[in-house]
Amino acid sequence: MNVKLYKHNKWVQWIVTCILAVLGGFVFSLLNTPIPWLLGSMIFVLIGSKWVTSISLFWPKSFRNTGMIIIGYAMGLSFTASTFQQIGRQLPSMLIFTALLLICSGLIAYGLSVLAKLPFSTALMGSIPGGLSQMITLAEEVKGTDLTVVTYLQVSRLMMIIFCVPFLIFSPLFSSGGYEGSGVEAAVSAAGDVALFPNLLIFAVVCTILAYAGDKIKFPTAYLLGPMIGTIALNLTVFPGPVLPPLLLNMSQLMMGGYIGLLLKPENLKNKTKISLLAVASGVLLILSTFGLSWLLT
Repeated sequence: MNVKLYKHNKWVQWIVTCILAVLGGFVFSLLNTPIPWLLGSMIFVLIGSKWVTSISLFWPKSFRNTGMIIIGYAMGLSFTASTFQQIGRQLPSMLIFTALLLICSGLIAYGLSVLAKLPFSTALMGSIPGGLSQMITLAEEVKGTDLTVVTYLQVSRLMMIIFCVPFLIFSPLFSSGGYEGSGVEAAVSAAGDVALFPNLLIFAVVCTILAYAGDKIKFPTAYLLGPMIGTIALNLTVFPGPVLPPLLLNMSQLMMGGYIGLLLKPENLKNKTKISLLAVASGVLLILSTFGLSWLLT
């Protein structure tokens, strides 16, 4: 059989990429890192795309979309009547501090766009705090955005948060007394008592339909928000959703990690050193801003 046929075969390319992603998730889970199946698969696919030169790596966009649907369901599941009651009591504070955080992020993004000579939309997408997968998906939908720079900025900040924030939280400087359980914990506990089948099948159908419908009408991050809205709507009725097994949640991380790993192309960055330094500086400023707002909130 001609070797070139294997080299350009999408199935072979996907299998090689999948092996790298699973290996990365397994290694990072052994190291007990946060979100191991996202970070591990992302980093191993990134490294593999540079080292494995004999074959092009491939990750279907449908895998990313499936992972987003699962993440949207998991996020929507935490919203119950009790959760909305707590949100109602804290709504003014939540709105004020969300607005302040967005203003801080906007100022950081403006400085970044001026110093690095980046389009403001690119700097803003890279500086706005949010889930890595969600922000990158949103950046893909905004025209004129440099996806490589956005991905690099978001990943840089995520790595800083993962390695810096836990040390600060558990340091004597910030450690405090006991922790009172929240309504989210109660919601997750209650959802854990719900049978997986057939409820999950109904939620899967609703989430998938809303994801595709949202995509058709150009709804932003439709594969995340559509399932999340559908899950919230069903979960607020007498039809509760079950908690997903850890294996399925790990798979959703892996589906996103493999896709993001192929998006990361550091060689396409212009002024790598300058952007790297500014990425670290903007990450530090954002972390300091959130700590300042957290102190003010408490």
